[in-house]
Amino acid sequence: MDESEPLLASRSEERRLNGHCSSAPPRTLQSKVVEDFRRRLKYFFMNPCEKYTARGRKPWKLMLQVFKIAIITAQLVSFGLSNEMMVTFKDENLMTFKHLFLKGYKDQRLGSYALYTKEDVYDHVYYIINGYINLQNLTVGNLAYESVDGQYTPLSVCQEFYRYSSIDPETETFDIDPHIDKDCISIYPVQAFDGSGLGAHLNFSIDFKRLLSVNIYLTLKTINLQTVRHHELPDCYDFNIMIKFENRAHSGKIKVDVENDVRIYECRDWNVEGTSGKNDYLLLSFDSVVILACFLSLILCTRSVINGLQLQFEFNTFFQAYYNKSVSWSDRMEFVNGWYILIIVSDILTIAGSGLKIGIQTKYLTNYDVCSILLGTATLLVWVGVIRYLGFFKKYNVLILTLRGAFPNVIRFCCCAAMIYLGYCFCGWIVLGPYHDKFRTLAKVTECLFSLINGDDMYATFLHLRNEAGYMVWLFSRIYLYSFISLFIYMVLSLFIALITDTYETIKHSQQEKVPVSQLQVFIAECRDQPESGRYQTEEESAACCLSPCYCFG
Repeated sequence: MDESEPLLASRSEERRLNGHCSSAPPRTLQSKVVEDFRRRLKYFFMNPCEKYTARGRKPWKLMLQVFKIAIITAQLVSFGLSNEMMVTFKDENLMTFKHLFLKGYKDQRLGSYALYTKEDVYDHVYYIINGYINLQNLTVGNLAYESVDGQYTPLSVCQEFYRYSSIDPETETFDIDPHIDKDCISIYPVQAFDGSGLGAHLNFSIDFKRLLSVNIYLTLKTINLQTVRHHELPDCYDFNIMIKFENRAHSGKIKVDVENDVRIYECRDWNVEGTSGKNDYLLLSFDSVVILACFLSLILCTRSVINGLQLQFEFNTFFQAYYNKSVSWSDRMEFVNGWYILIIVSDILTIAGSGLKIGIQTKYLTNYDVCSILLGTATLLVWVGVIRYLGFFKKYNVLILTLRGAFPNVIRFCCCAAMIYLGYCFCGWIVLGPYHDKFRTLAKVTECLFSLINGDDMYATFLHLRNEAGYMVWLFSRIYLYSFISLFIYMVLSLFIALITDTYETIKHSQQEKVPVSQLQVFIAECRDQPESGRYQTEEESAACCLSPCYCFG
């Protein structure tokens, strides 16, 4: 519909529309129905402060959201401190295992820990077994062996190797059966060996020509006592450790890696002197208050969304009946408040996360990661929702309207730019990957190129190309990097900013001129009643009178 076209139909048009009824209503009565419905729409789109001025209704939903922000943030901080202690305990134990079981290990990147001789491999395997057997005499921590049905769980040394392999690089011949076999031996922690050494007792040997990997599995138990200082019950931990000697490349370099899988559970029997469960009850009560507040917020926001959908249907039917015009989808979506959808999602995540948190505090559950994701995402959405209340002020509202207006164009622009970006990713991965660490995998390529767009680490990326790459690859890398940086920083990024700037200027101009930009806003703008006028104190008209003038006046 053209903005300059008046919404109210001419009197002849009204008579034509009313001709479908058995008797035409008085013109003043029909005009009153239109004005009442227009006033009803205007009230629906008021902010809480204006609604309070118009009808004296207290903004309970607004106050509940402010209260909810405070308690959800407090809950997140409390859980974050507890989660931080758990993560720190896991990381420090992993570092302990590296020092206990890796011979000569220093605080360095584990990726550089590798072996190059057969003697070193045997020496390190025996060192791990000795460390496991003599664990109680070595460790300063509260580590213990796992036991099942009164018997200790053994340490397992497993080899993976080709079923058959005959390789002779001198004559350039080989004969290999690629099927993989696995052979394991078990060592119990109570075993004792005399001074002749482990090699004479274990019957352990390695055929390095067939070897793919040597994996050592062991399980240790401990208790996290640091939570006692924060008035929380300690958790029991099972550390399932795997030390892997990787030889799949058969390059003469065997990489050594340590992996740690943790299981957290409630200890069987515990007693902390001088403490009571009062703090636990306070935390559980606080989490229950959070769940109750989010549940109330969920009900109120869901009701508001439903009311908006009902009013959207009434508005569409009203326009069809009075003006014989269809309402565009953009105007229909005005009735669906995206902020309420955001709050509903946040409430659902908070309720689920708080339930998991209660389970963790009562030691029935140990899903720290899932709980962290739920509570973290919920808190993020809650704080993003604060922008809605800043939008009640005109200067802040310009930012919100700009983001909403620019979003469709930005998405379309990003889809086009992504095609060029993926092309550069695949090209850089296949050409520069063998010679540049930042292009070694496809994931690293995407991260490196995104960093380059933001101007991060440019010179190091140029400099790090290996000398053995050759002149052709070196020249290609320069053309590749220069073209990518020039294209994305000087063109793509500039156009991206221009899209948002153009939308900002359009919104700013429309606000200064106070020109309605949609059919719905043009219709509502005809209502000149201010919130303090008292005209909104009257009861709302029946929805049936707004849906069809024939039904109302027939």
